[in-house]
Amino acid sequence: MTNLLEVSAIETFYGPSQALFGVDLTVGEGQVVALMGRNGMGKTTTIASICGLEKYRRGSIHFRGQDLWTLPSHKIARLGVGLVPEGRRCFPNLTVYENLIAAARSGDWTLDRVADLFPRLKERYSQYANTLSGGEQQMLAVGRALMTNPELLILDEATEGLAPVIRQEIWQAVRNLKATGQSILIVDKTLAELLPIADQCVILEKGTTVWAGTPDQMTRDIENRYLGV
Repeated sequence: MTNLLEVSAIETFYGPSQALFGVDLTVGEGQVVALMGRNGMGKTTTIASICGLEKYRRGSIHFRGQDLWTLPSHKIARLGVGLVPEGRRCFPNLTVYENLIAAARSGDWTLDRVADLFPRLKERYSQYANTLSGGEQQMLAVGRALMTNPELLILDEATEGLAPVIRQEIWQAVRNLKATGQSILIVDKTLAELLPIADQCVILEKGTTVWAGTPDQMTRDIENRYLGV
């Protein structure tokens, strides 16, 4: 399997404060990789480093073999990295339709295909994003990222704070994306939903990769040690 994304020993700082102390992970083509760890262990900072939103000082990140160190975030996005950020961050004063086409690029993902994945978005094309429910805004954020036709889709806490019924709709969408061969890097705390769809798991502890393996290799001891409350 060809690696789409390779993150090696990255170290990232916020000013003088170091947040990442050596994160390693890979995402192969067509893989779903779960990035896991307790709150504050560096998951969102890792994603920000991959997307060029925070500059790592040491280590390397390669996407399809290209070094991302010198690239700004918008050029990383154009390479094929689509981000659904924590907190959704839809454009509140744009309609659903305008949000979806704002950064659209040509490819397999079109308005019709997004509407097939999330039918309720089509019903709300003319509504402003700030009038949608939290779950609908999350669907919009995923749809907006897919409209960029990414090779790698990154989901940061895509189901956090959503009602159970809406969470299940988002998880079903992720399963559908996996079935199409979409490469996905996903952060989520819901192990019962996450582990069945993940091909690989990477656990962070205090800004460092401390464990990597398949869901079948994750023992109860590993869960308790690194993911338990």
